[in-house]
Amino acid sequence: MKYQESLKAEDNASTVMQFVLLGFSDLPQLQGLLFVVFSIMYMIILIGNSLIIIITRLDVALQKPMYFFLANFSFLEICYVSVTLPRILVDLWTQDRSISILDCATQMCFVLMLGATECFLLVVMAYDRYVAICNPLHYPLLMNHKMCIQLAVGSWIIGIPVQIGQTCQTFSLHFCNCNQINHFFCDIPPILKLACGDTSVHEVTLYVLAIFIVAVPFVLILASYSKIIFTILRLPTARGRTKVFSTCSSHLVVVLLFFGSATITYLQPKSSHSAGMDKLLSLFYTIVTPMFNPMIYSLRNKDVIAALRKLLRKKQWDECNFNCL
Repeated sequence: MKYQESLKAEDNASTVMQFVLLGFSDLPQLQGLLFVVFSIMYMIILIGNSLIIIITRLDVALQKPMYFFLANFSFLEICYVSVTLPRILVDLWTQDRSISILDCATQMCFVLMLGATECFLLVVMAYDRYVAICNPLHYPLLMNHKMCIQLAVGSWIIGIPVQIGQTCQTFSLHFCNCNQINHFFCDIPPILKLACGDTSVHEVTLYVLAIFIVAVPFVLILASYSKIIFTILRLPTARGRTKVFSTCSSHLVVVLLFFGSATITYLQPKSSHSAGMDKLLSLFYTIVTPMFNPMIYSLRNKDVIAALRKLLRKKQWDECNFNCL
């Protein structure tokens, strides 16, 4: 009897062929304004992070491990935001919010992989600052070119198999009736809400992976900066303490913005999820942080500002020579 009821339930369940990203459809009067705002944010992210990559590659004074990781981080931010923001802009412009299951799964997979990369890369950047400040004599030996490349490559690839598996597990669920995702991109929590049947195993898996990919890196970063702060407080001069604090504070701001919003999104219970709050928090770790990254690192880093001025002067000089000819 139970077997027959199960078959009947499966027969009555509709097969979802595509989803609908509701995004910001609850703000119909602001669609045009949102398109303009997100377009400006996207341009800021692309230009700002691209400038950091160019500067760190061209300026000899910035050929250091810290700026090597910063260039990686800027490139990551460009990739990360390009997975979600163009789709948001298309949805706002066309008002056609439908997305196929394959496109949704692809977007989710890249968001998860790049998000994991950001978590691990921030750990690597914290470790780099820890070695530079707490073990300055061993810094050239520990953070040599080969080690920097290995740490960067490891950050990029360590989360790939895990997040591909997580995406496959999520989309192995059966979806029926409602196909409207109350979000602006395909993310695990809002999609789990659309699944038929029991999703407890998937929720537990999500929590375990979130602890491994989000919570553990966050704890490692806090541990690194605890040692850094302890070392800074032991410096004999106030000028030295101010200089080191200035170097590290920018990294801490990015860490708090990213991990704070991501932790709440993926580690809070399913019953506590609010669509509005999820969208707001997701904006922080997918768009706001990449936008502020170049501003934070550029405006608070004298070496980057000096390199930018040098690049602009060189460009003006080249243009002057060209016009004179």
